[in-house]
Amino acid sequence: MGLAIIGLGKMGLNIAKRISKSGLHVSGFDVSPKSVDLLPKKNFYLANSLCDAVNSLQVPRVIWLMLPSGYETELTIEQLSNIISLNDIVIDGGNSNYKDTQRRGKFLIDQGYQFIDVGVSGGIWGLDNGYCLMVGGESRSVNILEDIFNILSTNQSEGWAHLGPLGAGHYAKMIHNGIEYGMMQAYAEGLELAYSNKQIPLDIEKITGLWKHGSIIRSWLLDILHEGIKSSPNIDQILPSVPDSGEGRWFAIEAIEQGIPTPVITQALNVRLQSQNKFDFGLKILSVMRNIFGGHEINKK
Repeated sequence: MGLAIIGLGKMGLNIAKRISKSGLHVSGFDVSPKSVDLLPKKNFYLANSLCDAVNSLQVPRVIWLMLPSGYETELTIEQLSNIISLNDIVIDGGNSNYKDTQRRGKFLIDQGYQFIDVGVSGGIWGLDNGYCLMVGGESRSVNILEDIFNILSTNQSEGWAHLGPLGAGHYAKMIHNGIEYGMMQAYAEGLELAYSNKQIPLDIEKITGLWKHGSIIRSWLLDILHEGIKSSPNIDQILPSVPDSGEGRWFAIEAIEQGIPTPVITQALNVRLQSQNKFDFGLKILSVMRNIFGGHEINKK
């Protein structure tokens, strides 16, 4: 079965490399082609258009999308509906909202095509270590792709799972990323306290390295954090602004809709939003109120 990767960003490019290294042929396409030096060295064809990527493969084909959520994914799926054949399988491996996935999947399935969603975790480490794949869709489509999932996953069949119907993969990835927000915020707050105590000046690199061994809070995330601190000696020069890529917002909205309290993860999202410094008018209002009822000084630029 031929495979095309549409979207050769960090994740898509590494997925293409891991598959091509296994001996399978991959076609790839990106609207902004990467440097030739970054592309897989063998078993790879760089297409010059979406249509070229699809037509370069023999049927039946797998078209794996690794695109930003929203407009780019929407447009590409619409274009694919006019190119692919009935036995082809379209995979959305990006971080799409599961509700969009269900709608898009129905659009293709109603036309007789196959569509599944895959939540992909592993980041830039996935090329060497493999990925954790959260799969949603019809069993007949998933079963066809077992060999590809085994190649990509961190531990063959134990590194991926079919979690349910269409949308289940992206729903699981949304929850996964919400938990990730909370874990990252917990590490950040704890190390903020450790860094701030000048009477007991803890070495942040040393303490995170220590916690990697036997501590109850050890994790792969802690391993990565420790390496990041070691490689960033001038961490004080980093701007304290943390983007949010969307999944945390979807998680919070879903929790509200389901009536499930998720204070830790929701607050972690709020901290990221506040760090982006887009919403400081309310803080100015707080300062005005303190001045009016308490006579507190207003600090001005």
